Amino acid sequence: MDDESKAVEDQPKALPDALAATLVFGSSGAVLVLEIVAQRLIGPYVGLTLQTTSSVIGMALAAIAYGAWAGGWLADRRDPRTMLAPALILAGIATALTFPLIRYAGEILRGNAAGGVLLLTALAVVVPAGLLSAISPMVVKLQLSDLRRTGQVVGRLSGLGTLGGITATLGTGFVLVAALPSRVIMLSLAVLLGVSGLALGWYLRRLDAAGTPKARVTAAVVGLVAAGLTAIAPTPCDVETEYSCASVVADQNRPGGRTLVLNAGDHSYVDLNDPRHLEFEYVQWIAAVSDVAAPAGAPVTALHVGGGGFTLPQYLAAVRPGSAQTVLELDGELVELDKAELGLETGPDLRVVVGDARVSLAGQPAGAADFVVGDAFGDLVVPWHLSTREMAVQVRGAMKDGAIYAQNVIDYPPLHFIRAQTATVQDVFPHVALIGPPDGLAGKEGANFVIVASAAPLPLDAIRARMAQTVPGPVTMLDGAELAAFVDDARVLTDDYAPVDQLLSR
Repeated sequence: MDDESKAVEDQPKALPDALAATLVFGSSGAVLVLEIVAQRLIGPYVGLTLQTTSSVIGMALAAIAYGAWAGGWLADRRDPRTMLAPALILAGIATALTFPLIRYAGEILRGNAAGGVLLLTALAVVVPAGLLSAISPMVVKLQLSDLRRTGQVVGRLSGLGTLGGITATLGTGFVLVAALPSRVIMLSLAVLLGVSGLALGWYLRRLDAAGTPKARVTAAVVGLVAAGLTAIAPTPCDVETEYSCASVVADQNRPGGRTLVLNAGDHSYVDLNDPRHLEFEYVQWIAAVSDVAAPAGAPVTALHVGGGGFTLPQYLAAVRPGSAQTVLELDGELVELDKAELGLETGPDLRVVVGDARVSLAGQPAGAADFVVGDAFGDLVVPWHLSTREMAVQVRGAMKDGAIYAQNVIDYPPLHFIRAQTATVQDVFPHVALIGPPDGLAGKEGANFVIVASAAPLPLDAIRARMAQTVPGPVTMLDGAELAAFVDDARVLTDDYAPVDQLLSR
């Protein structure tokens, strides 16, 4: 018998082609489900930024690389048929433990420090994704019974793995996340993996590794413990929408006070008993601008880019009855939460358009708005496509000639982003001012800033006077030469160049 014949004889029996394809397709798809859901799990604790997304992708790729390497190494040393079922069962157990592990660890690692982001991401994806990634090389090893078909076998299974990842990515992003909470997705995936592992072990008659009564009982007990931990794990969400983990927190010092918390940050404050009460300073600044944008009490046509807790729309409705307001809000489930918990009432005078603000803005009437508010955030960052010159052009197109645009921006020292954002707005509007706290403008601390812009001269003296009456904290407004010195040589952001996250993190 020649060496090639002996090698074929020693090769473990191949799996049926349909089973091999299913294992590779399913395990690769499960990794992508984990990757997508992991971003939603860690978002409430460390925010949803480019760094968070990069960490999840990087950790998932690392898990895939090391898992594939380990799976191939083991497949050359043991019969892969004895390891496939245990890998699936262990991946199911690790997946079931992911949700409670992140919920408990997230409370400890809360914040957006790089170390916390990386550690939470590793806890979310490394073990289950590594175990799942070990399956494909094991299956490939089993199917290589004929060396003349090596390329065909490897190519087919590699393609099936990629298709599994694509299917899982689209299915999770378009269907699962919209239909189910993250907790349910993770537990369902864990159960599917565990049951598949047990069924595979039975089918292969390798119960010594994956399906002896003792092993089945052990797996069942661990699974039940994981499910129990998931059920009692702390959750920061009242509602998990497609885009955020949302909760409403009552103010113990003000009976009607409610704070809307999205992911890792306080996004809005609403007083159910008095919509004129404005808690956050940046909202007070924007309100002061709106107060002088038209005669007192006169209705205006207002356009809001971003709704959040609808604090400003409800303020304008109270101080300017009869105003026609349109709010462009991405998250329809958040709007429903606002109606249920924050007293939001929509109707002919307050219309909500659910969808991406950039897309929705293109459908708004040209030259109709007296006052435009930009207050859209992805976590604590203005979404990059809402920060560009092209976006500012769209905003100006929706405004009357003398209308005012007020945009809320958050930045941290050394203030690269607010300088770039101001330069961008200045490239479109001839009259621009910047409002912020003195220490924030001096680059001593992170803060909210409000850019005020118009095609017509701004009522700067009136805005300063109004802020002096209504804003209790220290506030400064820069314009003219002071603003030019502040902006300096900051680069205008465009659809082709808008590194918002990098500007914020320098």
